[in-house]
Amino acid sequence: MNTQPAINQTKWLYYFIGIAVLINFSGLFIPIMGPDGTLYASIAKTMVQHNDYVQLFAYGTDWLDKPHFPFWITAFSFKLFGFTTWAYKLPGILFMLMGAWYTYLFAKKLYTKEVALWAVLILLTAQHIILSNNDVRAEPYLTGLIIAAVYHFYNAYTCNSFWQLVIASLFTACAIMTKGMFALVPIGGAIVGNLLITRQWKQLFNLRWLLAAVLILLFILPEIYCLYQQFDSHPEKVIFDRTGVSGIKFFFWDSQFGRFFNTGPIKGHGDPTFFVHTTLWAFLPWSLLLFAAIYQFIKTGIKNVHNREWFCISGAMLTFLLFSASKFQLPHYLNIVFPFFAIITAQYLYGLQSPKTLNTIRITQIVVVSLILVIIAVLHYFFRPEGFSWHIALMIVIWLGIMLILPGSFPKTDFRQTAFRTLIAAFIVNIYLNFAFYPSLLHYQSGSEAAMWINHHNPDKLPVVQNHEIGSHPMDFYIDPTIITLYPGGKEKIPVTSFIFYGNPGAVADLAAKGRQVQKLAWFPHYAITRLKPAFLNKATRAATLDTMQVVLVR
Repeated sequence: MNTQPAINQTKWLYYFIGIAVLINFSGLFIPIMGPDGTLYASIAKTMVQHNDYVQLFAYGTDWLDKPHFPFWITAFSFKLFGFTTWAYKLPGILFMLMGAWYTYLFAKKLYTKEVALWAVLILLTAQHIILSNNDVRAEPYLTGLIIAAVYHFYNAYTCNSFWQLVIASLFTACAIMTKGMFALVPIGGAIVGNLLITRQWKQLFNLRWLLAAVLILLFILPEIYCLYQQFDSHPEKVIFDRTGVSGIKFFFWDSQFGRFFNTGPIKGHGDPTFFVHTTLWAFLPWSLLLFAAIYQFIKTGIKNVHNREWFCISGAMLTFLLFSASKFQLPHYLNIVFPFFAIITAQYLYGLQSPKTLNTIRITQIVVVSLILVIIAVLHYFFRPEGFSWHIALMIVIWLGIMLILPGSFPKTDFRQTAFRTLIAAFIVNIYLNFAFYPSLLHYQSGSEAAMWINHHNPDKLPVVQNHEIGSHPMDFYIDPTIITLYPGGKEKIPVTSFIFYGNPGAVADLAAKGRQVQKLAWFPHYAITRLKPAFLNKATRAATLDTMQVVLVR
């Protein structure tokens, strides 16, 4: 191991953590991605506009899918800062950073300060964490809340602290009110798994856990109240194409367990290997190190069960296995256990002693780093982002230089050489993505582009209309006046006076066929930007993949 003083070994980590935080903020002003991000933003916007924080509405009707907590937090941000991109993303990023702070605290308790610092860096540079801080949904909230709950439950039983138990239960309740009852899986898996594996039977059956259950139930009462008011007290409402739907039952069962067993109203098709290959790219550039760390942890831990912590591996792997067995799978689901993954990876790197293993890891990570940089170069060559400027090129060149120079200050037998090289590669990739690629990509999200254009070219504040067939959540959120979306059987009708219409050429032609005068104002290229395909990414073939959306004045 390197014999430098500890202060010299860790001083760079504080600077790099600061840079990692800035990179996670670098997507703050990039337009919100549809459909999910702009859907959630629109729901919170409706909350504020109607001054109703009990009921959730989307698609012109009652909405029963996700719990309230993220919407409450986002609505509060909108109340403070207005309906802006950054006001939507800021709370999610802050909750993710809270998760990084709790990752540090937890890793420091379990291991050492340097392991904790590296765990924070690994977490904040895992690819899907940075992506989720740009495409904000429920996961940044959930990631922060879950690791916070685990940390305080750990303190509650190691320090026998009532107030730590209360705080842990509050964080757990907020996590449940963010995603549903499955939030208990990584939290309970971490605590119960450690107690089971280390055979701490007295701790396992301590009455504090019953008290925690009571506290959690107490803290989720606001969610239960809201669901009762909107759904259970109105069995006549048609939800999921039927009446008599219980919001409370959906919250406790169908929302998560119904998806897991594929018995709920929202169904999926599972693949047992889905989260294996998802982790491979989502935890880049650390994913191969993570796989090695998990293997090594289990191999050595079996021989020395009582002298190891099992919180991280238990919380992560139980969640991983249950998600893999589920029939409803999406890549961002796994983000919630990334703090555990980061700690497992950091302690593995820090504990490496064998020169042979270190050399193998060094070569492997050089290959990984080289591949992801080549992929970014190839992406740039074909995509040709309009937003790529000399400022961005200069930043990337500077970081490439740092990547070549800084790791060389550590010997090959020091894990920090490989770790810093990997870290800097993550910086380069996401500087390119958030400063060049995504800003250019969002130009093809026609709903947000058209809404911003209308906001600047509608001096008479004419009403804006769209059909539900081409209804756009980006348009819903970014338009200044409330948009009129025409749903079958809905209350909204086409205005008899002049209005602005947003739609595809077919919908515009239908209006003209009905005898309305139509004046074309602007058109916008459209592509489903969350479903990228090679033909779109290649500038030479992109035009053939694009649809056209129009903004017209209708009289």
